[in-house]
Amino acid sequence: MKGKGKCLCGSVELEVEYASNELGACHCSMCRNWSGGPMLVIDCSDSAKISGESNVVRYKSSDWAERGFCGKCGTHLFYFLVPNNQYHLPVGLLMSGDDYKLTHQIFIDEKPEYYEFKNETQNMTGAEVFAHFESGE
Repeated sequence: MKGKGKCLCGSVELEVEYASNELGACHCSMCRNWSGGPMLVIDCSDSAKISGESNVVRYKSSDWAERGFCGKCGTHLFYFLVPNNQYHLPVGLLMSGDDYKLTHQIFIDEKPEYYEFKNETQNMTGAEVFAHFESGE
């Protein structure tokens, strides 16, 4: 599947491909701080084509990840896993239909009690997420 998105001011445009319509939610404190709530993302692997790259600011939020945003309007553009060369885009950025399915949640142990998703998902704690990445899967 293909998707397109752009920032609020239109200075940055992204074209991506993704293998499935499955979404993930991240509840880690960093994602919640960055996005104001859980981060709902779609895995776009290494397929992101970025127009207006000179307007993209990359913030190194950890040893393994960068968070990209538009330097003009501040729109959150992507979460990038450096070791895997893997982009995760906020699903709201994509200008496509709403044919997505929330299938998994990570850092479930950091999720605040004040919200809940209604559908059943695969859930992983922070420790399980780190173990998964360390295993190379």
